Amino acid sequence: MMGFLPINRKEMQALGWTQPDFVYVIGDAYVDHPSFGHAIISRVLENAGYKVAILPQPDWKTPDSVNEFGTPRLGFLVSGGNRW
Repeated sequence: MMGFLPINRKEMQALGWTQPDFVYVIGDAYVDHPSFGHAIISRVLENAGYKVAILPQPDWKTPDSVNEFGTPRLGFLVSGGNRW
């Protein structure tokens, strides 16, 4: 397991990636702790050999905000986040 997963294109490129396998769009802030579902799912995928990028709290008023990493190789994962 590496350090934190990339949350922007610059961090992704620093890892030597040109494209992630999955972009996980989450409605919450990125917290890499097993009490958060997105952290568990992304780390299970990473452990299976996939490249996972996290897109926390994209600007819902700007549709292009989900294109931070370009097109993922396999797909987008989307979670609405917690709502209280």
